[in-house]
Amino acid sequence: MTRTRVVIVGGGFAGYHAARQLTKTVDHGEVDIVLVNPTDYFLYVPLLPEVGSGVVDPRSITISLPGTLPNVRLVLGEVTTVDPDGQKLSYEDPEGNTGSLSFDRLVLAAGSVNKLLPIPGVAKHGHGFRGVPEALYFRDHVTRQIELAAMTDDQRERDARCTFVVVGAGYTGTEVAAQGPLLTETLAARHPELRDQPMRWKLLDLAPRVLPELDERLSRTADAVLRERGVEILTETSITESTEDGVTLSTDEFVPTRSLVWCVGVRPDPLVESLGLETEQGRLVVDEHLSVPPYPRVFACGDAAAVTDPSHPDRLTPMTAQHAVRQGKLAARNVAASLGLGTFASYRHRDLGFVVDLGAGKAAANPLHIPLSGLPAKVATRGYHLAAMPANRLRVATDWALEAATTRPRVQLGLVRSGSVPLDTASPELPQPRPEPASAESDASAGAGSDSRSDSGTDVGTGDEARR
Repeated sequence: MTRTRVVIVGGGFAGYHAARQLTKTVDHGEVDIVLVNPTDYFLYVPLLPEVGSGVVDPRSITISLPGTLPNVRLVLGEVTTVDPDGQKLSYEDPEGNTGSLSFDRLVLAAGSVNKLLPIPGVAKHGHGFRGVPEALYFRDHVTRQIELAAMTDDQRERDARCTFVVVGAGYTGTEVAAQGPLLTETLAARHPELRDQPMRWKLLDLAPRVLPELDERLSRTADAVLRERGVEILTETSITESTEDGVTLSTDEFVPTRSLVWCVGVRPDPLVESLGLETEQGRLVVDEHLSVPPYPRVFACGDAAAVTDPSHPDRLTPMTAQHAVRQGKLAARNVAASLGLGTFASYRHRDLGFVVDLGAGKAAANPLHIPLSGLPAKVATRGYHLAAMPANRLRVATDWALEAATTRPRVQLGLVRSGSVPLDTASPELPQPRPEPASAESDASAGAGSDSRSDSGTDVGTGDEARR
């Protein structure tokens, strides 16, 4: 008997939960579930800033796809083309080999990548926070800047290396800016040469306040924590140019720096645009059942799909974890319904709130729309993350315990170089081939950085984005 094949493109929040939901619904003797993803893990993106700051080990937030989806066949690769008429897709595996898959049902959950703006130099000198390579690069880069600053007697160079600019005060940018001073303080403490050297962190956003998506009380909480740690918050401000020597602000001020952390948001995976199907705001148009007109056997969810927000019919759902997880589950339900298992349903959701981890016992949260700060917010934030993670909870909790009891790792591993994490990439989860020989690369002038949880918003609903 020929088995029906359901292919899911993307193993992020939407794709992972679609696959997991399908395994609970279909008969595995009759339905073959295939997941195509560039990596063999699901990445819990909301904790990437803690990886970048040395609090959490990257392996703790990478959830094995084969290990947690035993009834799903993993195809390691990046989808390059989709033929909805012929019901086939092509992909390229990590070694450059190409392959193809036929499908009876297709779920497009390709996710999102760093959002770019036409600002000179940003693509070259900025770095995002969408994947493990970027987080590891950021940690190494910040460590390297502090070490190089300690080596030089040139005060201007030292000041530049000890200045870090974060653009985007959404979830990811705010968390990076909050964690950053804690990291640089730890790194500088071992260098007597930097005893009186200021460590400057700047957080920029065009919005009038940090975390503009959240309740003003939570925004004020985050603002107070950032200012307490010495972060310079520049609202209604962005950059107009980035060079190897620094960035020019929209106020015409030039800030000497070697570190540009780009956290202005995300955009749908370029695969979406290449499909030639109807889009809205760069996302695939879908009907109330998340199927893609005029192909009832093709579904889309998460950051790739233009899903109308039931609470605001004039808007699309934000590109966040809460929506991605729920849409993934709904897509799985409707795929099963199209196979005669159960009934179709439309997208509905209840906003359960948001959490933002600010490091060192600080957080801002509004679970069930109850504003929290201080220790209650920290407990709610970490409890939420542990509940939202499909696995590795003990590893993450252990990392947090070690961070509270010991000092953070203070060495650079040198595993990811600047050229391996370009901001303009369709695959932030994978390091890219270096464009030039190692001897020609100068990492000293590279930027670092990631509103990505999708903006990476970590919603207390379930968790993607982004981060999310």
